Amino acid sequence: MSPISRTIRVGEQIRNDIAELLTFHVRDPGIGFITITQVKVTPDLQQARVYYTTLGDEKARRETQRGLERARPMMRRCLAQRMRLKRVPELQFFFDEAIERQDRIERILLELQSERAERDAAADSGAPPSPEGPRDSEGAPTHEGRPNPEGPLIDDANGD
Repeated sequence: MSPISRTIRVGEQIRNDIAELLTFHVRDPGIGFITITQVKVTPDLQQARVYYTTLGDEKARRETQRGLERARPMMRRCLAQRMRLKRVPELQFFFDEAIERQDRIERILLELQSERAERDAAADSGAPPSPEGPRDSEGAPTHEGRPNPEGPLIDDANGD
């Protein structure tokens, strides 16, 4: 058995036990609706980083963090009774920002999708042209629906 698979198994067991403890045994009013998302255990099984998410704003997040810190010794004692380890890992609690970032990315993608749908609907209904002005088939600007009568612009300082 590799040590990596053992740390994963121990982490999953800690995650399940902490979730159960929070649901049925911890009665701290500061801990709101919480989900334990992941537990990462060091290879020497001395520390466990417990990642969680919670509903609410920044204030609710801080209150939950304080409540978890108050409940940490009791949770560690309960884990020691449930698990067959020589030494139960020290628990460290961290807010899981990955879920929040994922939600933000999803909102941005939905906004882009709705903007694209609006543009397509406007193009299909014969809405006025874009504020950038008319363009030819190659994407170059046109003058009142015709190619620019002045010809190509010369950016060269020599006038070549």
